[in-house]
Amino acid sequence: MSVCRIQVRGLVQGVGFRPYVWHLANALCLSGWVRNDGAGVSIAVDGEKVAEFLVRLPLELPVLARIDAIEVDDIESTSDQGKPRSPGFVILDSQIGAVKTAIGPDAGICLACIADLCNPHGRRWRYAFTTCTHCGPRYTVSRGIPYDRAQTSLAPFPLCAPCQTEYTNPADRRFHAETTCCPACGPQLVFFNPGADLPETDAATLADPLAESVRLLRAGKILAIKGLGGFHLACDARNGAAVAELRRRKQREAKPFAVMALNSASLAAYATIETAQEALRDSPAAPIVLCPKAADELPGVAPDLAWLGVMRPATPLHLLLWHEAAGRPAGCDWLAAPHELVLVMTSANPQGEPLVIANAEAQQRLGGIADAFLMHDREIVIRCDDSLVKPGAVLRRARGYAPLPIALAEDGPTVLALGAYLKNTLCVMHGRQAFLSQHIGGLDNAATIGFLEESVAHLLTILDLKPALIAHDLHPDFASTHLALRLAAEFDVPAIGVAHHHAHIAAICAEHGINEPLLGMALDGVGLGPDGGLWGGELLRIDGADCRRLGHLKPLALPGGDRAAREPWRMAVSALHAAGLSARVPAWLAKRYPQRDAVPLLSMLDKNLRCPPTSSLGRLFDAAAGLLGVRDESFYEGQAAIELEGYAATHGALPAMPGGMVLQQNVADFSPLLITLADCDNPGYGAALFHATLAKCLAEWIISAVNAEKLSKIAIGGGCAMNTILMTALREHLIAAGIVVFEAIQVPANDGGLALGQAWVARR
Repeated sequence: MSVCRIQVRGLVQGVGFRPYVWHLANALCLSGWVRNDGAGVSIAVDGEKVAEFLVRLPLELPVLARIDAIEVDDIESTSDQGKPRSPGFVILDSQIGAVKTAIGPDAGICLACIADLCNPHGRRWRYAFTTCTHCGPRYTVSRGIPYDRAQTSLAPFPLCAPCQTEYTNPADRRFHAETTCCPACGPQLVFFNPGADLPETDAATLADPLAESVRLLRAGKILAIKGLGGFHLACDARNGAAVAELRRRKQREAKPFAVMALNSASLAAYATIETAQEALRDSPAAPIVLCPKAADELPGVAPDLAWLGVMRPATPLHLLLWHEAAGRPAGCDWLAAPHELVLVMTSANPQGEPLVIANAEAQQRLGGIADAFLMHDREIVIRCDDSLVKPGAVLRRARGYAPLPIALAEDGPTVLALGAYLKNTLCVMHGRQAFLSQHIGGLDNAATIGFLEESVAHLLTILDLKPALIAHDLHPDFASTHLALRLAAEFDVPAIGVAHHHAHIAAICAEHGINEPLLGMALDGVGLGPDGGLWGGELLRIDGADCRRLGHLKPLALPGGDRAAREPWRMAVSALHAAGLSARVPAWLAKRYPQRDAVPLLSMLDKNLRCPPTSSLGRLFDAAAGLLGVRDESFYEGQAAIELEGYAATHGALPAMPGGMVLQQNVADFSPLLITLADCDNPGYGAALFHATLAKCLAEWIISAVNAEKLSKIAIGGGCAMNTILMTALREHLIAAGIVVFEAIQVPANDGGLALGQAWVARR
């Protein structure tokens, strides 16, 4: 016989790991115990099959569990005539200690819980908060570790006797499920319709929040729904008038909406959902997944784009809307059938502010947008937006993924990194784990800055950590920089500024465990370089904390500064001016954008007045979109570039244009390509030519640097690296040349992953 003490680290709390250990130990006739602690899960086992237990432990995990490390101690032999030292195997109360484990992300509802919802004879028939150890809220209801009910927003809801029996029964899937509840003991739905005409409303219908919600949605109304990490605003996606009204009320002129539908069959007319996209959508994370549009267009949902963001109803509350619309069917067979209900489901964050999470706050801030409110009395502890993904890449990392840690190759001091300005996230790097927060957003308003401060406090609290270093962007005017400097003074620790594009490449190094010199290519919008310049198309050599600029795109002037980033026609004029073709501008402009006046802009460029130069690839995309007549003004970040990629996707692949780039002393000049686009009257053809030529020329530039620097690996990141067409072609060219390519996979390639790179550099 042997006695063994085991420490398991990773995502092992709140995912059914202790019940799993209990079942495994009992199946092997072992004695001992298991419990949560600050480091993860501790186990003691005693018996003849301890060796088999150790082999099987990491192989048969619950669906949401993830093991990062198993430490085995105190193995000894005993000759006790085959008797265990203590009878049975038990689950002990949690032990609080130094926190080294992870809180799991929120997980979409599992099929077993759906069966409970749809069982008219069961206790949880149509109950909107049904959950078990395999699904349901985690991060958004958690106040700390260990992950126990008392540390969640379910604490005010004591378990009733039947739920307590399930909770304490090792044979039940709700055994130690901290968020379990039922209609008798758990949260309740609240429906508020400030505009209801009570005398004409059927009392029975009004008494059922789900039935009334479906009735209003079918009538073209806008509904505010309290989800896991915040409120959604929902309307009928097939009702163009309802979608237009939502845009008007939310002041969201063009940015695409995501849609929620029951299954792929329900979306077949609107989106092409292939196996990879379906797997992502149906995963426990249940993110928004970008899919190519199909033949039919949902009016006003994703205007002028080639993709549609789709997601499934991942919470019991959302799913019950479809259950109600389907006539409250029993069983689960109805889940596979196509359903006519398709809803716009967009974050309830008016005017770019943080998500609304509280009931009173919703009625106050959303009162001018929503016609009615479907709410509940379970508190949302921390805001968490919907994640956005596509196969092979995370575009926005939030619900379903945060705060899952990124495993690191090395240990080091604890670092708090505050990100940058757009798509802000923060990162806490501790030991061999990096905890990247949920998407916070653009720090262009006081409310979002407050959300950043709230998220810093929450993440440090649940991890029980104090940073030894604080990292931030080099830009002195970012709110994240101001907060970093203030926190560094409060904690009395150093603050370290990290160059924007160094951090982009460093994030990829952190994710892939790279600790050797390599090339980096930052394909980005605008970020401050160490020389104070506006960088964004950079060829770098990275060696830990050392970053050397090897080359860059030939700078283009930004006529009007930041305004040029919002008006692609300005970048088009700037490109023609830089190519010495100012005389052609008036005729070209009259053809493409007759409402625009070239004279003031050319005067600014001639005099170099308010025309800072930038090497940004994002602005090169804007210039191309402007030259092709795709768009003269952008209403959200990256709109022109996204639409340009859509044109290229619709047209199909083309060969690269010969001589599209001139490379001199590692400065890449794409003037030949841009001049060609100015004369192209087919935007689809021009967009496809631009992408093919850009990818081919960037590959040639990288290959020349690989030969010069004697390095065979490159990391490619930045916002433009989220362009599928560009990256697919560039990757193929480089791999064919024998170059190893690293890209962002677990974290966004754009500024959403910047904090991870800042922390990695600061450690070095």
